[in-house]
Amino acid sequence: MKYIVLLGDGMSDEKLKVLDNRTPLQAAKTPHMDLMARSGKLGLARTVPKGLPPGSDVANLSVFGYDPRSCYTGRSPLEAASMGVELSPNDVAFRVNLVNLEPARGTLIMNDYSAGHISTEEGRELIEALQRELGDQEFQFYPGVGYRHLLVWRNGKSEIVATPPHDISGQSILEYLPRGDGADRLIYLMNASQLVLNNHPQYRQRLDANKVPANSIWLWGHGKAPKMELFNSRFGLSGAVISAVDLINGIGVCAGLDVIKVEGATGYLDTNYEGKVAAALAALETHDFVYLHIEAPDEASHSGNLDHKLQAIEDFDARVVGPILEGIKRFPAYRILCTPDHPTPLRLKTHTAAPVPFIVYGGEAPGTESSVAGYDEESAKATGVVIDEGFRLMDILLGR
Repeated sequence: MKYIVLLGDGMSDEKLKVLDNRTPLQAAKTPHMDLMARSGKLGLARTVPKGLPPGSDVANLSVFGYDPRSCYTGRSPLEAASMGVELSPNDVAFRVNLVNLEPARGTLIMNDYSAGHISTEEGRELIEALQRELGDQEFQFYPGVGYRHLLVWRNGKSEIVATPPHDISGQSILEYLPRGDGADRLIYLMNASQLVLNNHPQYRQRLDANKVPANSIWLWGHGKAPKMELFNSRFGLSGAVISAVDLINGIGVCAGLDVIKVEGATGYLDTNYEGKVAAALAALETHDFVYLHIEAPDEASHSGNLDHKLQAIEDFDARVVGPILEGIKRFPAYRILCTPDHPTPLRLKTHTAAPVPFIVYGGEAPGTESSVAGYDEESAKATGVVIDEGFRLMDILLGR
């Protein structure tokens, strides 16, 4: 039996007046997910336990089959694992976003949490400059993918409150600066980064090209190294993970899964869908399980861009789900779990902890008892199937 998770990050949403009181999943053309919903098991799953933040870290740990309440220590330690950065027990990892801040209304606002979706090459150039100017034995910067990078505070402070920048788009940053023991050190780095980035040649280059320049860093998502049971020990399966983002790949590393890098995987609308699908099917030749993650719907939601979200959902269905449904037929037995990790409503531009619609399809997966319109939040709710502990989705996928 072969098992695959198809994860459309942040696909789930709210009903929108502009869509005639439908959600983006209801409005988008998704014939392949609709087919699976009508033939497989459809329902809702709560992937974010009460008391934990509704981030992709917590929610994806659940979908991987791990109870976040027992292993979650923060987002950035998982990203550090993906990047091959070792953390000692007292080290604290922080996500570094390259952002664009803008003066307005007598304050500084979070104009763009991704610095115009800066490229990986440009991001690396800036992070290397920050390491030269601001890095030392205590603070070290490491380049990641796109706007997403890493800071390690050796023997650092962890009792700090820090806000994700995508939660405060268009808002003043002043009341959301880091707070707690050691926060003044982080604020100093954020302020100092502005001088480095504004004086970097890339700043003028991006302005001249009508692109949003990175003019500051934003630190958040901190934590210490996690301890996780290996996926093979937990489920008795070999597996692989395919994603453009370090967070998901880091969960794979901590779980002992093979991390497969695909050229051209960007985490946005321009990602290499075909390459990721081909890599997933190839991985199933030698592995029992593959986790295929697509970031684009979430990024569109954080930007508040409805057209991009609809495109991301339709691309996911047409360029990922459809080809997987066809390609996986080469295996005599298989099961597919298709789900978002969490909702990312366009109205809010950030995540919520609401349950998400899931499908388990193929093999001996039981069908839903009631007829459904297709794959969307309302159809999933109508089945009456609710998985209160999202990490048990893996048991459903595995038929346990």
